[in-house]
Parts: sequence; structure tokens; C-alpha cells
Amino acid sequence: MAADKTVVSACCASSPGQDTPLCSCGTDHSTLPEIRTTDSEITIANQFDHFLARWGINRMGHQVEPGLCRIGSPTADSPVLASANYTLSFDAVRSALAGFDAYILVLDTKGINVWCAAGKGTFGTDELVTRIETAGLAGIVNHRKIIIPQLGAPGISAHDVQRRSGFKVEYGPVRARDLPEYLKTGKATPEMRRVQFPVRDRIVLAPVELVHIALPAIIIAAVLWFLAGPVAVLAAISAVVAGTVLFPVLLPFIPTGDFSIKGLLLGGVVAIPFSAAFASTPALPSWALLIAAITPLLIMPAVIAYLALNFTGSTTFTSRTGVRKEIFRYIPVMAFMAVSGIILGIVLYGSRLTGVI
Repeated sequence: MAADKTVVSACCASSPGQDTPLCSCGTDHSTLPEIRTTDSEITIANQFDHFLARWGINRMGHQVEPGLCRIGSPTADSPVLASANYTLSFDAVRSALAGFDAYILVLDTKGINVWCAAGKGTFGTDELVTRIETAGLAGIVNHRKIIIPQLGAPGISAHDVQRRSGFKVEYGPVRARDLPEYLKTGKATPEMRRVQFPVRDRIVLAPVELVHIALPAIIIAAVLWFLAGPVAVLAAISAVVAGTVLFPVLLPFIPTGDFSIKGLLLGGVVAIPFSAAFASTPALPSWALLIAAITPLLIMPAVIAYLALNFTGSTTFTSRTGVRKEIFRYIPVMAFMAVSGIILGIVLYGSRLTGVI
């Protein structure tokens, strides 16, 4: 992205005998904030930034400065599009606008993408109105229309924006890649409005979740190696991989609507081989074999369900109220299962240490 910063007003022109140009809309040009210049090129540095963002490295550092940007050579009649200040969101918009002259109004979403920021309220009515005012947008364009990503709709009250700023909100397509066609025709087709969540979009979420769980998973695996052996370590690794990679891949195909139940079902399937392996441990009494079989069936589904619940804020399958209900309804169940399994595991290990088995 180019770093050039210039003061621009597409509707400005100097009047005869005046030193300070006035905008056609009556705004003093000298008071307008800077309009940054950007372009549609995605550089190697941008791609590296995207890679780090996908892996959750320096998660909150992938931001662009909020404010107004111009791409191409926009005029007073050029479209204005709103974007989040998350680099992946902003870069998706500007790369889609190759060959277009437009303004991009970057909202301060604290480095969060449009979908999540709309849910959190940072891609919201107040922030949009504030940016319109601080950018002096009314003195830059002749029209009073701003295009909002459709996924930002939950955070934007269109009538409040128009009442407070005078700008009419127009909801654009779901995908930035559809912006060229949308800008040419001025209409969004049903396909542009359809929210899709294919396997490619689901699996791209896995790296961030893996990075978040990596350190505690390594510590737990190291402890299990000394306490219960390599099979227990493999069980821990399998639970993490199932919860962060396998779950998003299989998401639409696992029965029920609640992510927690989906996670418990997947966890139960993944735990069965380990339950069978522990239950076949030689030279253990029947009660110990029963505990050994039950322990992974309690712990692994609880862990996988918890990891699955993390995806509720990253998908198009849930709502804020639905997520809250799941948290209050199922977190106690997961905690009970995990604690029960850990207690049984401690009992089994303690019995070994004391020579009971």
C-alpha cells in the first residue's frame, strides 16, 4: 500500500481572488483532514502480513490507520466504501477495486474483521458516523451514499446513520471480489447476497486456533508422557487436532445445530479407539480397566467440544444470542466431564503408585 498522504477534495476549486480554496459544498478545504493514497497491489510484504495474521502471530498488530483513503483518481461523484482496519479486510477491498476510482473509509475496528467487529460493535453506527464526520466526507463527495459490506449489517443501523450524518447506507455484496460487478451495475445479485462458508473458508480458521492451544497442549503432552505413556500423549494430540482442524472441516456434516453438541459427538468418536486401547491394558483388574476406558470418554469429548465452541464467533452458522446460550448451557457440562475424567485418571495413577494395582 502506498504511503503517500495528500490533502484532496474532489469538489474543491479556488475562487477568483481567494487564496484559500473552498469546496463546492461550502467546506473550507484547509480544514479537511489528510486523505491517504492507496492502490490495489498486494505486495510480498502484504502476503507475509496475511500469513502472520492467519497464524495468530502478533494478532492485534495487523491494522491499518483508520480514516479516508483514495484509490485511483476519485472525483466528487466517486463511490465511498467502508472497511475494517484489519489488514486482511482492507487489502481484500483495495485489491478488488483495481481499475476503479473510489474512496475507502476505514473504520477503527481495533484490528478485527468486519464480521466479528460488527458483532462486537466496533464496526458499528457510532464509529461509522464518527469517521464520516472526522473525514469531512460531506465536503469531499457530492452524493450522500456509503457502501457497507453486507457482513457489517448487524452492527449498523442504517436509519440512525442517515439521521445523524445525512449519508444513506447501501449494503454491498458479501464478498469483496464481487465489488467490481456490483459497482458497475449498482445491484447485488442473489448470489452476491448469499453467505457461503465452504471448506476452504473453514479450514483457514484452523491455524489461529492451533497457535492459541499449542503451548498448553505441549505442556499437557509432556506431563502425560511421564504419567500415562505415549498412548495418552497421542490422545491429547488427537483431541487438539480434532477440535481445531477436523471439526471445522466436518462442521456442516455433524448432526445437531449446537457447536458444543457437535464437538461432544466428534469427541466421542475420536475417543473410542483410545478408550479401547486403555481398556485392553494387560494385568489390570476389571475396575481399573473400567476407569481406564471411561477416562478418555470423559476428557476428550469435553476438550474437543470446548475447542469447537471457539469457532462460534468465526462462522456464519451462529448468532450472538445463540453463542451466549451455548456458553451458559454447555460449559458446565464440559467442566463436569473434564474434572470427572481427571479425577478418575488421578485415582488410577494413584492406585499404581501405591501398589494397589
